[in-house]
Amino acid sequence: MSSSEMQNIMADIPLGCYTIKSHGAQIARLHMYDWIILVLLAVIDGLLNIIEPFHRFVGKDMMTDLRYPLQGNTVPFWAVPVIGIVLPCAIFGGIYFKKKNFYDLHHGILGILYSVLITAVITDAIKDGVGRPRPDFFWRCFPDGKDLYDNVTTGVLCHGEKSVIKEGHKSFPSGHASWSFAGLGFLTWYLTGKIAVFDRKGHIAKLCIIVLPLLTAALVAVSRVDDYWHHWQDVFAGAIIGLTVASFCYLQFFPYPFDADGLWPYAYNTLQLAEAGIA
Repeated sequence: MSSSEMQNIMADIPLGCYTIKSHGAQIARLHMYDWIILVLLAVIDGLLNIIEPFHRFVGKDMMTDLRYPLQGNTVPFWAVPVIGIVLPCAIFGGIYFKKKNFYDLHHGILGILYSVLITAVITDAIKDGVGRPRPDFFWRCFPDGKDLYDNVTTGVLCHGEKSVIKEGHKSFPSGHASWSFAGLGFLTWYLTGKIAVFDRKGHIAKLCIIVLPLLTAALVAVSRVDDYWHHWQDVFAGAIIGLTVASFCYLQFFPYPFDADGLWPYAYNTLQLAEAGIA
């Protein structure tokens, strides 16, 4: 059967019978282990944030590049999950209430949570292992501006607050950048399929829509350099990690957006074909 014939058949099958009430428990049982592993990932990431990162050697002659001002965050930490998870899930929910396709809602939420949490574990594990000092490390180490170094190694002898110094060794890669690109990168894939960007009808305005999430993620990443919390390499690496994981997670649940059946997740497409007597 050709892809066009399959698409026509799919279009004739109603969506209204796949709601939370009718299929919620069934889908939840089917993906029970996925949700359990998701919780495990959250626990692992929590532990990675508790342990002490590697304290890379910082010498006196290195301080020239680490004396940027210590200041607050343009994008606060709490805003990152709001931008990268809550906002996309609200969009998933809006499409569900319109189309009543719980497969799409469930896989969208599960997919983006996996995207963000896998990215978080990778990011925080690398942070702890690398221990790169932040651009504002001098003021974290010497909050009073009075620097002190070892007479033999010329290494820093910090007298700042321990938690602030600990955070100062977590520059690479950027968590803000990786989280934002993991969540909003997933959303970009999702919207690309939903509005059929690659339908070959030449609607360039669709590209503007899917660029918005990536632009938002990019602005979050740039703010980390502007706030002197990260070097540019940190945010670049974070963006690559987030986008890569988002792509793998999306394609685990959904077809490529340019496929004939790229509108809905694999599980839904398979069920529809089975009920139509095709598969």
